Amino acid sequence: MRPSHVLLERPLRCLGRAGIMLRVSALRLLERILGSRVSLLDYTCLRLYSSGPLGAREDAHDARAYFTTPIFYVNAAPHIGHLYSALLADALCRHRRLQVASAAATRFSTGTDEHGLKIQQAATAAGLTPTELCDRVSAQFQQLFRDADISSTDFIRTTEARHRVAVQHFWGVLRARGLLYKGLYEGWYCASDECFLPETKVTWQPGPSGDSCPVSLESGHPVSWTKEENYIFRLSQFREPLQRWLQDDPRAITPEPFHQAVLQWLEEELPDLSVSRRSSHLHWGIPVPGDDSQTIYVWLDALVNYLTVIGYPNAEFKSWWPTTSHIIGKDILKFHAIYWPALLLGAGMSPPHRIYVHSHWTVCGQKMSKSLGNVVDPRTCLDRYTVDGFRYFLLRQGVPNWDCDYYDEKVVKLLDSELADALGGLLNRCTANRINPSGTYPVFCTTCFPRQPGLVGPSVRAQADDYALVSAVAALPKQVADHYANFQIYKALEAVSSCVRQTNGFVQRHAPWKLKWESPVDAPWLGTVLHVALECLRVFGTLLQPVTPSLADKLLSRLGVSATERGLGELYFLPRFYGHPCPFEGRRLGPETGLLFPRLDQSRAWLVKAHRT
Repeated sequence: MRPSHVLLERPLRCLGRAGIMLRVSALRLLERILGSRVSLLDYTCLRLYSSGPLGAREDAHDARAYFTTPIFYVNAAPHIGHLYSALLADALCRHRRLQVASAAATRFSTGTDEHGLKIQQAATAAGLTPTELCDRVSAQFQQLFRDADISSTDFIRTTEARHRVAVQHFWGVLRARGLLYKGLYEGWYCASDECFLPETKVTWQPGPSGDSCPVSLESGHPVSWTKEENYIFRLSQFREPLQRWLQDDPRAITPEPFHQAVLQWLEEELPDLSVSRRSSHLHWGIPVPGDDSQTIYVWLDALVNYLTVIGYPNAEFKSWWPTTSHIIGKDILKFHAIYWPALLLGAGMSPPHRIYVHSHWTVCGQKMSKSLGNVVDPRTCLDRYTVDGFRYFLLRQGVPNWDCDYYDEKVVKLLDSELADALGGLLNRCTANRINPSGTYPVFCTTCFPRQPGLVGPSVRAQADDYALVSAVAALPKQVADHYANFQIYKALEAVSSCVRQTNGFVQRHAPWKLKWESPVDAPWLGTVLHVALECLRVFGTLLQPVTPSLADKLLSRLGVSATERGLGELYFLPRFYGHPCPFEGRRLGPETGLLFPRLDQSRAWLVKAHRT
């Protein structure tokens, strides 16, 4: 990566003379507010926002981006943890699309993992064939993601023919490179986690009968001693290459504590990895090429899905790999941060560009569990809180670094406060017929709100807090972009919410409902207050598109913002303040669409617990 000051060169070049003048004007305003000289190098908060934001990758205009969720195991119905993974990936992908207009530059895959011993066992328990079980549960995931407005470009199922071709080719590459050998594999095996464990990762706990039983130290699931002849991958050869990869790129795994956790794992011995099981024991999977007595290990099978989606083994996949960002839960970190990069290196490929890791959701302080009856049904939540409402809640409250707690009252309180009251109330105030009878984007008066703060005169009405608002909202797009780049979507939404509160304070401070359009003294300032508030709302609507797409569409449509004016490259905030034309000034607002987000607490009579399944 080049230093951030070098990144400034491209935006300055591509903005042209008018854009540079706008930057300089805003820079001078910042100097007056801060009382000191500020260079273009330091200037970020009042910059004209373009599609190449500071803090984004230097190749944001050119390179392709490929986002993936894990593929979800079909031994049980989807819960909010699955939806949270998909929403994180969806928001990252949608934000990228706002930066890079070409739809062809971004791909986003999700899907279902349909092989393995657990599927075999679950199908038998349900009286179904494995195919019937996979078809049923995969359809539930697909329907949930459609309902939740997940904008994936591909839904992969590991039972598809294209995936079998990819997996068997990948196996062949590893074998041709001398990285697979057949040997006797002996050790602890966890059927629930579908993985072998070293002695150091096994502990003993009292079982149901009171006897001491071996369990996985990490998951707590039972393990059993297994001894069988399998194909084995020379994982031990990749300890140092993996360490170099992570040391050379401190952001390869984000957030940073997970990066450190993987480095810590790599300080320990890295034994070779069993990558097949006996077909007599596990028949529901992809056979080892040339050896029908063995079935390819379910995790190797599943991980290759990320290549299947982009056309592997055909040459086209190389244009998408390794520009890949995996979004995963912390419980599968080792598979994605050690086994998968090692397998890729073994096949002559690079590790993924980024691995974004998130933590889990608890319910009222307890782990979600069928036995406790507290598994949250995401479909019920989408119905109760609306699609955009529940998307907003999960992404606003979910913090990747640690587990987050869900309970119904928290959802209602957050959505009523931030979407219904703060954002919806602001829109209603500024578009109400009583305050804005012409139904237009009013004219901004530069004498009422001069570019230079601190001026005194009969027409000057702007206060210091108003300049602080302009500064905060001008800085918001870059701030949000940086939070997305750091996998802190919750912070991006926190920043938007803070600016919404500031804008409400601005409107409350100047009380446009007390001003009269008929007054030659009031009218210019009344129009300016509404113009500034509507410009702020336009920024908020644009930045909320990745999280609440329908609500943002409703807001922007009400403001009269067309579909071609909603990208980050078109987000020129308050140009009249800087002495430039505003394309929205005088434009009619869009049609009335009712409340932006109706309050939920009015419906407490019918509000039921949404987490019972």
